[in-house]
Amino acid sequence: MAPLESELIDWTVCTATRSALGPNYVRILGYFREDGTDSVGKIETAMRASDPFEMVLAAHKLKGEALQFGALRLSIAAETIEMTARACVEHHETPDEVLQLVVALRPMFEETLAILETDASPVVQQRHPLGFGRRFG
Repeated sequence: MAPLESELIDWTVCTATRSALGPNYVRILGYFREDGTDSVGKIETAMRASDPFEMVLAAHKLKGEALQFGALRLSIAAETIEMTARACVEHHETPDEVLQLVVALRPMFEETLAILETDASPVVQQRHPLGFGRRFG
């Protein structure tokens, strides 16, 4: 199957993860949906509360899980939030400078997840057969 076009996903990483997880891929992707939604919510809540410590924990988790699926842009955004929040903890400051990134995080997560779930769909896979039976023209 040809992967969906997107700047959000590194398809080499995603394909490697999918191969490594085999039939468990869809289940683990479901966990990413649950954990990622929770992490994004915690980051937003921490931002509203000016609590960089809680932001660090949630962003760290989101960063790692996103990276596992090749969601590089999401992982980089989470890492930026995490590192900025860590500096804020150390300097006893509020994480105001990442407000715009936190605001953009949920739509980025939802778009990334939609692409990954669409790519994982057996219906999408049937529409993109490989090899014999593929029509050209």
